[in-house]
Amino acid sequence: MSKQFVLASGNAGKLREFGQMLSSQGIKLLPQSAFQVSEAEETGLTFVENAILKARHASQATGLPALADDSGLEVDALKGAPGIYSARYAGQGAGDEANIDKLLTALDGIPEAERTGRYQCVLVYMRHALDPTPLICQASWEGVVLTERRGQGGFGYDPIFYIPALQASVAELSAEQKHLHGHRGKAMRAFFEQLHLLLPA
Repeated sequence: MSKQFVLASGNAGKLREFGQMLSSQGIKLLPQSAFQVSEAEETGLTFVENAILKARHASQATGLPALADDSGLEVDALKGAPGIYSARYAGQGAGDEANIDKLLTALDGIPEAERTGRYQCVLVYMRHALDPTPLICQASWEGVVLTERRGQGGFGYDPIFYIPALQASVAELSAEQKHLHGHRGKAMRAFFEQLHLLLPA
């Protein structure tokens, strides 16, 4: 019998990525929207806290094991901002373009050598809402914030986040390259390495 997990997100891209990997383990991944679960209040002060809040909220509402991620961009010159507020940096409901514009303005005049930062991703898996030992996997991706957009792909801050090792912005990479090198792909691989230890035989 197929096991079922709930994804604590309504993001179609995340559902597709995670769903493909889980299906190979005989696990069906369902979005929390399939159960009319509302978005969790992200009141934590770290990626870890927010991912736990989201996973617990989805598991509590559905009775299923839950997978959640919290991710964002932290910039050294801005003391880690936008960080956990990456998706709403320019205000609640702000889109990617407004968030990028605000970040470029905040870094105006900062030399390239000081525009370093990283994408962070934290994945949390909870077997049930009261799971006292959730599985937590974290990965990061180092880069530099550009002064202007490059590339048409990706989402979020991808057009202005440059990876020196690949000589491209994340928006210029293929989905395969992004998955291989990126923070979310690395966190997902760490999660899958440990998942079999948590699943009943």
